Amino acid sequence: MVADVVVVGGGPGGMAAVLGAAEVGASVVLVDAGRGVGGQFHRQAEVGVERPGKGFAGVRERLLGHERVEWLGESSVWAVEGKRVWVQRGAADAVGRAVFAVDARAVVLATGAYDRVLPFPGWDLPGVYTAGAAQALAKGQRIGVGRRVVVAGTGPFLLPVAESLLEVGARIAGLFEANTLRTIGRGWASAPLVAASKLPEFLKYAGALARHRVPVRHGWAVVEAHGDDHVESVTVARIDSSWTPIPGTRRRISCDALCVSHGFIPNLELATAAGCELSDGVVRVDSNQQTTTPGVFAAGELTGIGGAALAAAEGRVAGVAAARHAGFESTAQEDLKKTRSVVGVLSRAYPVGDGAAGWVRGETVVCRCEEVRAIDLVGVEGEGRVFRLGSRMGLGMCQGRVCSGGAVKRVVAVPVRLGDLADDGGESCE
Repeated sequence: MVADVVVVGGGPGGMAAVLGAAEVGASVVLVDAGRGVGGQFHRQAEVGVERPGKGFAGVRERLLGHERVEWLGESSVWAVEGKRVWVQRGAADAVGRAVFAVDARAVVLATGAYDRVLPFPGWDLPGVYTAGAAQALAKGQRIGVGRRVVVAGTGPFLLPVAESLLEVGARIAGLFEANTLRTIGRGWASAPLVAASKLPEFLKYAGALARHRVPVRHGWAVVEAHGDDHVESVTVARIDSSWTPIPGTRRRISCDALCVSHGFIPNLELATAAGCELSDGVVRVDSNQQTTTPGVFAAGELTGIGGAALAAAEGRVAGVAAARHAGFESTAQEDLKKTRSVVGVLSRAYPVGDGAAGWVRGETVVCRCEEVRAIDLVGVEGEGRVFRLGSRMGLGMCQGRVCSGGAVKRVVAVPVRLGDLADDGGESCE
């Protein structure tokens, strides 16, 4: 398969990149793991009534109906060789799953991010979910992860997650935001225009929580989960500015599910595989969203956690620039300076304190895939690959996305079956 531009990721950034490139004349292939475009932000119900977000339905129709756009749903990119993108298409482990290459003149990476979860005793119990997983089940399947749920961590994402759970009938026993109102307010006050644009959204979520009488506590964290074969309760504690629990404040809350998120980690696997340089844990780009790898562009959370509006703005710039790189003329340009200011706001308003390391005890599992405990790391020497081989940290199914921040460079970015590689005609990357 051949295209002028390949876009990886169908969220707000990827969708904007597709339309930006297609509307200046480029042929575009969109590769996305979802059954429908929109990503996590615009995830639609797979059962029941669809509830498209504001403006989303029109964007989706323009994209799917565009004569120069080919959408590959339920597909993932497992490797990148220059501007050759290796795709596997079809539901996981389904009969007829296909592996093939798409050759492009430019590539836009809009692979988004995933939840960061800090380890604490009991976080590996069944019934403990990332906030993103809980929201995906609520939005996509109309399923609540529990009847009595605790939502905890830090970041504005906790609010829409709580709203999604309420909409499917779950009762929320409490929402515990680790940062204080003072810290959050100080962060947002550093960019008043950005804060003002987000105020209506915050008021909407606050109203939903108030109507359902959800207890909201700032400066509190879940520091332990309890249960035999499933979470039955959690211990919450008031924490200081470094996130160290304050003595005498611990209390126990019964629940049958816990949703936790401590912000997001950019999904960097394909960017690092493509040779893109990183800066402060995100992909380095210029004013046109061009990475340090010629012909490879990046948009959205890859370049800094900033939300859907920023992702869409960056995606538009990246798509047009990618089309220009592929030989199509365009004078379109957009100043992202004001929009990008939200990245700094979020990091200032919702910092992660070093004291969270003190939540971990010797028997606490720190690598859930390989069941590595904190005490197992004592005496393990070396760094990087040597440390992983010696400790088994990061060698499980998640491939270090949780415990290493996702920045480990790999030739194969996502799991792919050896049988699928054997059936591709022997052309797979080496």
